[in-house]
Amino acid sequence: MHVLFEEDGAFKTATLLSESDASLQVETASGKRAKIKAANVLLRYLEPAPGELLGRAEALAGEIETEFLWECAGDAEFAFADFADDYFGGAGVKATTVEASALLLALHSSPVYFHRKGRGRYRKAPAEILAAALAGLEKKRLQAQAIERMVGELLEHKLPPEFAPQLNALLYKPDRNRPETKALEAACAQSGLSAPHLLEQCGAISSSHDYHLQRFLLDYFPRGTAAAVSELPTLPGGLPRANVQAFSIDDAATTEIDDAFSLQELPGIGWRVGIHIAAPGLGIAPGSPLDVLARERLSTVYMPGNKITMLPEGAVENFTLAAGRDCPAVSLYLTVSSEFEISANESRVELVPVVANLRHHDIEPLFNEETLAAGLADFPFASELKTLWQLANACEGRRGKPSAMAGNNDYNFSIVGDLSDASNCRVEISERRRGSPLDKLVAELMIVANSTWGGLLAEKSVAAIYRAQTGGKVRMTTSPLPHDGLGVAQYAWSSSPLRRYVDLLNQWQLIACIGGETPHFAAKSDALFAALRDFELTYGAYAEFQRGMERYWCLRWLAQEKVVSIEATIRRDNLCQLDHLPLIQRVPSAPELKTGERVRLSIEAIDLLTLELSCRYVETLGRTDDSVVAEEVD
Repeated sequence: MHVLFEEDGAFKTATLLSESDASLQVETASGKRAKIKAANVLLRYLEPAPGELLGRAEALAGEIETEFLWECAGDAEFAFADFADDYFGGAGVKATTVEASALLLALHSSPVYFHRKGRGRYRKAPAEILAAALAGLEKKRLQAQAIERMVGELLEHKLPPEFAPQLNALLYKPDRNRPETKALEAACAQSGLSAPHLLEQCGAISSSHDYHLQRFLLDYFPRGTAAAVSELPTLPGGLPRANVQAFSIDDAATTEIDDAFSLQELPGIGWRVGIHIAAPGLGIAPGSPLDVLARERLSTVYMPGNKITMLPEGAVENFTLAAGRDCPAVSLYLTVSSEFEISANESRVELVPVVANLRHHDIEPLFNEETLAAGLADFPFASELKTLWQLANACEGRRGKPSAMAGNNDYNFSIVGDLSDASNCRVEISERRRGSPLDKLVAELMIVANSTWGGLLAEKSVAAIYRAQTGGKVRMTTSPLPHDGLGVAQYAWSSSPLRRYVDLLNQWQLIACIGGETPHFAAKSDALFAALRDFELTYGAYAEFQRGMERYWCLRWLAQEKVVSIEATIRRDNLCQLDHLPLIQRVPSAPELKTGERVRLSIEAIDLLTLELSCRYVETLGRTDDSVVAEEVD
């Protein structure tokens, strides 16, 4: 006696040796003995031999038409053996073992037509369910054909027509359930290329610059960068006009001029120093459409050759401290002695006459370490700049910390050409040492303003957002904690309200504090905490994007200038700072060298899509005594 049984989802045959009520001892055609459950047995038969049954049954099952079999079946649940008798035998004739087994295999291999109801038991699918299932199978068949076609086109470096409307999704947020994504993944696997590289070869990525930019915009500006705010803030009226001649100090490309300075002599005392901060908080109300826009963006986004401002251009134009007009400002006046001691301070909300916008490239040749040592030439604001620089030195000394950013380098990227055709643009990268007298002047006075106003807000118990550093960690907080890196008791970002939302928020609080009004944000305000959290995350992401785009243009410069060899400085391990570029590169082939040692590298490969640079160590050149200062303050 032989048996046909089911085990682990498969049909098997064996010779029966012995049995009990619940189990059977069997021997397979290979001679292996096993114990099986009696409930798993589907047929008991005498012939053919176990090794022949399934082969003969499979051959016969291949001749059975599934649709006809479905039509022959009744609507009720049935056992396969009974159905086999009706299908093959009829009129009292029973089906043979091979025929019954063939019908079982046919039923089991057609789950769309026949639903399994138990071991050896089935029920045919209702007509409407069968129709839907067959439509689904046809859809899958056609989809498989489409995927196969798209894979072929991609491998021939042709872009399938289905790809064009969803390129961004395929590049940045692929949906693995879509056939286009499946085709792209299959083509990548067969070609050995990444999705961006394969799509680039198919002509889908015309600009590596736009590839990186669109990834960022999709995440942070999904509705585009246009400011959908029609009503711009009006300039506030009724403000007192300050009796000062203020001037700003910025890079040539700066349009959001947040800060300016003024200096007046106080006979017998010293000077009255004015630090004037643009006041968009006077024209932008919390909860207004402009606030909603600024709250969504949280900061201006910077990148070489372009920027996305936090506020729309019209709002910036209304409040930037442009020369030749009276500008709304929040001013901090310092009473400074002839020994550059600060004896008093006063905060005001007022109109400030701005008479000049000084630019670094114009002033630094006239105002630097050498000209200060040799004696300044006669140029506009020479005396004011020298006095403010002397005050900055005194402030730095009192803090007991080195001037912010001293020893680091600034890099200016000039993109020549139209960024809408970035692939044909040229890039020029210039380098300047930070920590110049102008840098120190601006940085120290900003520290004074932000720490003084932070102290005022804390003293008046007005909620604000502070930037603190304790235990070596810099973070945003609503508590007026110390900033150890700057050596100040508290530090509230307030000096850049045109380009940072935290500064705008703090300015609202400061204006209310100065005017004796109720601040908009109460202590422990949910909105305050939410703004803090979102700003910190977004500001970090914007900075990472800026670094990425700077790296892109550095790689473009290397390719543009056909650089094959470059010198660099070891920072730590095998990380190298390439000369005259803000580019840190890991060089695995470099030997173990000390920080500061100079090396020559060979440029081996540049990938503008992955922003990868491959460098090979060539030789060690010597040492440099330059140090890197990581502290950065604004």
